[in-house]
Amino acid sequence: MHKTENCILTNICLVYKGDKILVIDRKKKDWPGLTFPGGHVERNENFHDSVIREVKEETGLRIRNPMLCGIEEFKTKEEDRYLMFYYKTDKFSGKTKSSDEGEVFWIDRKDLDKYKLSLDLKRILKVMESDELSEIIYYDDKGKWRSKTV
Repeated sequence: MHKTENCILTNICLVYKGDKILVIDRKKKDWPGLTFPGGHVERNENFHDSVIREVKEETGLRIRNPMLCGIEEFKTKEEDRYLMFYYKTDKFSGKTKSSDEGEVFWIDRKDLDKYKLSLDLKRILKVMESDELSEIIYYDDKGKWRSKTV
């Protein structure tokens, strides 16, 4: 039995200042709605540098000290393992600017429900803000996709 598998590595980052959080109104059809900046880890790139690069590309901000605060995993249609590493930081410099991903702006954390959110953003945020949760796991249960937060 093979002990290795193909894996897609991605990240997402909650950038915050006090009660404000930075969001992207993502326009792409595959994951529309408000989300946090992030993206794919490039070949030979470490996770830490990847999340810094992705936030800079998508928001214009240079983050510092991103802290790993969770993970998500599922299988793709091609049976690759898809891993998303959750980060958060309140340390950054620069000015926000939108990108091809969508419009970037700050909102009050309490106002999140007033917007159309990307798939599972509330669950992702729950893990990011929790001291007891660390992971969202999606799995196939006899042909039905299920998930659990642990």
